[in-house]
Amino acid sequence: MAASSHSSQKFFGIFTRKERWGLSWRGRLIVVLLGFSIAVSLLFYAEPFLAENQRVNSNILVVEGWIHEYAIRAAVEEFEKGSYERVFTTGGPVVGIGRFINDYQTSASVGADLLKNTGVAPEFVQMVPSRVMDRDRTYSSAIALREWFREHNMLEAKSFNVLTEGAHARRTRLLFQEAFGEGVKVGIIAVPNPDYDAKYWWRYSEGVKDVLMEGAAYLYAKFLFWPSNKRPQDNGATGQ
Repeated sequence: MAASSHSSQKFFGIFTRKERWGLSWRGRLIVVLLGFSIAVSLLFYAEPFLAENQRVNSNILVVEGWIHEYAIRAAVEEFEKGSYERVFTTGGPVVGIGRFINDYQTSASVGADLLKNTGVAPEFVQMVPSRVMDRDRTYSSAIALREWFREHNMLEAKSFNVLTEGAHARRTRLLFQEAFGEGVKVGIIAVPNPDYDAKYWWRYSEGVKDVLMEGAAYLYAKFLFWPSNKRPQDNGATGQ
């Protein structure tokens, strides 16, 4: 017998009763299995997705200056084994200062010093500090680099590789590409964190923090971030 599709009313039409569809036990099982599949996929594929590695052919290496010493060592190795002619370090005011003081108290300066102390000859290293300190620090650093290229007649540079840490990589590439536009090929090199096994990141507190925070930050950058048309203040990069 077909179910009735009419609704009933009571108390002068103030209340109504209607038939509705609901999940059967099969439907609930499908939802549970789907949720389980998504959870498993996140466990095994979230970190490799965020820690993107995709080099491009280029003689320019860009290093995010805030990275730790293990990543600096990887940057030196990358520079030595690649066909790079210059290495640029980027980054704004050092965390904890709270404001821009000078170019030498920026992550770009710190990264440049670490590269030189770890083995890259000073004449190959150029720091490009950003004077902007806000929630979009990676994008501001990319804008600073873009403006440095323009000011120093490097518009012919149509590709470069950016080296950063693990799960930060995909967001870094996204924001650098946003800053430079489609006419420039941005490659990305993700250096894995030695403090945890990336394949089983959920077993380590450091891995959980990296993946969850960077995952949320990537979603923000991908779907909610809207670049400002304003250019940052004069970046005045200092040659090294």
